[in-house]
Amino acid sequence: MEDKEIVLSAGIVVVRRADSTWHYLLLRAFSYWDFPKGLVEEGEDPLTGAIRETEEETTLKDLTFRWGHVFQETKPYNQGRKIARYYLAESTRNAVALPISEELGKPEHDEYRWVTYDDGSKLVSERVQAILDWAQGKLTHRSTKVVR
Repeated sequence: MEDKEIVLSAGIVVVRRADSTWHYLLLRAFSYWDFPKGLVEEGEDPLTGAIRETEEETTLKDLTFRWGHVFQETKPYNQGRKIARYYLAESTRNAVALPISEELGKPEHDEYRWVTYDDGSKLVSERVQAILDWAQGKLTHRSTKVVR
């Protein structure tokens, strides 16, 4: 049995507050919706790769990691060859651009949307839904710590 090398992608679940509700940035390529992400380059730290990919795909900079550098990984996908690691960060910017990729000669994504959790759940695949659920849990978590 041959061992498969697992390829790591890293991305960011970008959120912003609007009308006292959290909104998530989703990107569409063909009919598939996901968060900004891409391959971690050799020797690159996954968080650094996630920040780089998010900026390359959306032009968003100055993200705030209010929840620290916590992350959630997907189960292996793409015939068990890939795992995606997602971090959670906040943006105060509504404006997103989808710049032209030098490699592709066109933007990597066809569309972006800021969506609520419920609207996002209608768009994403099961793999991405698990990440959306994780992020929603982080955003709505109320401390149950008892202060004495």
